[in-house]
Amino acid sequence: MDDLTFSARRASAAATAKTDPADLDLRFRSLVQSPLRAGLLRYLSARPDEAFDVESLMQTFGRLKLDVENCVRELADFGVASIMPGSNPPRYMAERPGNEAVAELLDHFLERRAAVSTEDQSPSVQRFREMIGRDEKMLIVFEWIRTAAKSDISVLILGPTGSGKEVVARMIHELSRRSVAKFQAVNCAALPDTLFESEIFGYEKGAFTGAHDRKPGRLELANEGTLFLDEIGDMSLIAQAKLLRVLEERRFERLGGHKSISVDFRLISATNRPLEQFVRDTRFREDLYYRVNAFAIRLPSLRERQVDIPVLAQRFLARYCAAQGLPLDSKGFSKEAIDALCAYQWPGNIRELESTVSRAALSAPGRSIRPSDIEFLHATAPTTAVTGDHLPSLAEAERTHIVRVLEATDWNKKEAARVLAISRGTLYRKILEYQLEPEPRPAGRRSRETEA
Repeated sequence: MDDLTFSARRASAAATAKTDPADLDLRFRSLVQSPLRAGLLRYLSARPDEAFDVESLMQTFGRLKLDVENCVRELADFGVASIMPGSNPPRYMAERPGNEAVAELLDHFLERRAAVSTEDQSPSVQRFREMIGRDEKMLIVFEWIRTAAKSDISVLILGPTGSGKEVVARMIHELSRRSVAKFQAVNCAALPDTLFESEIFGYEKGAFTGAHDRKPGRLELANEGTLFLDEIGDMSLIAQAKLLRVLEERRFERLGGHKSISVDFRLISATNRPLEQFVRDTRFREDLYYRVNAFAIRLPSLRERQVDIPVLAQRFLARYCAAQGLPLDSKGFSKEAIDALCAYQWPGNIRELESTVSRAALSAPGRSIRPSDIEFLHATAPTTAVTGDHLPSLAEAERTHIVRVLEATDWNKKEAARVLAISRGTLYRKILEYQLEPEPRPAGRRSRETEA
C-alpha cells in the first residue's frame, strides 16, 4: 500500500469523525448491516494485535476476493479498521477510532451478541471451508451453492471421485429452507434393480418373503426435505423410468401397496460420469437428464488447483495432530515431501490427500515428514519404460497408448477416438476407468479440447 493511498484512508476516516452524530449513527448502521462487513469487523476486533491479508480473510469467510476487498476497505474508510503501513500485499487490522462518537458506536456493536448465521451453524459448511485454499475455484463453487440453496431447483453435482460431492449436497440442504427436515442419501451404484423399489419407495407388510413389517422408503423419509442420489449415472434404465415418474407426479406407491402417497422433496444428484455422452449412447434417459440437471455445479479436481495442495496438506496434518492430542506444530513436512505431494496426480482428490497425510504422519518417526514416509495409493507403473524386469500388463499398455494419443491430439476426444478406431463412448469409459485428465497447460496456451 503506497503512502498516498494510506493518507487518503486516513483523510477519509478523519472526515467520518467530523460527520454529524445522527448521520454518523445512520452510516454505521448501514455499514454493519452487511453480514460480511459485520463479520469482518468482529473478527478483526477480536484480534487487535494481528493483521490479515485479503487471502487469509477469503479462506476464513469463504468469500470471493473482490467481495472481501470491498468490505474491508469500507471498514478502513469508516475508521474502524486500518491498513498496516508498508505492507504489500495490504494487511488489515482493527483500528480504535479517535472520535468518541464512533468509538461508542463500535463498542455498542461489539457488545451485542452476534447472530449466528446459517452458514456458521452448518457442519457441512465448516467441512467445505477446510477444502478451500488459495485458488478461487472453490470459492466460486461456494457462491453457486449459496445460489442453489435459495430455491428448490434440482441440482446436479459433477466432479471426480473424492472431490466432496456429498459435502456440497449436504451444504445445499443445510442452507436451504428444508434444513429442518431430513436429508436422505442413496448410493445408486450400490443399489441393484432388485432392491431399488424397496429402498426408494418402501414396502408394505407381506409384499415379499421377509417383509414382516411395513417399511417407509427414502422418498417418504425425505418428505419436506432433500433426496440425494449419489452416482446417478450408474442407475439402470428401469430405475430411471421409475424415478422420472415420481419427479413428474410427485406421488408413488409402496411396494405391495395400493395407496398413492404424495411427497414433497428437493432432488440433488451427483455423478462422476459423462451424463451427456450417456444420453447420446442411450444409457441415460434424456427426459430425466433435463429433470435432474436444472442447475449444475462442477467441482474441480485437486490437479486443477495444485496451488492448494500444500495448504490443504498442512491443514490436514494439523487436524491429525489435534485428533491425536499433539501440539499442532509437533509434525511438519520437509520441502522434499511437499514437492512429492505436488508432483502426484491425486486421482482420489481431497479424500485421498487427507488419508495420505494421516498415514504419513503416523509413519514418520520424527517431527519432519520426509518423502520416504509418504505412501501413495496409486502406483505410477503405466508410465514406466518397458524393461526385461517389468513387462507392462495389458491394462497398463492400453492406458499408456490412450494417454499418448490424447496428448498427441491435444485432448481432442473426437480426433483421439478416430485415431484409436473406437467410439467416443468407449473412449469416455476408458478415460473414466483409467482416471485420465489432461496435464495442466501454461497460461495463454489455447486448448483444442473438444467434444467433452
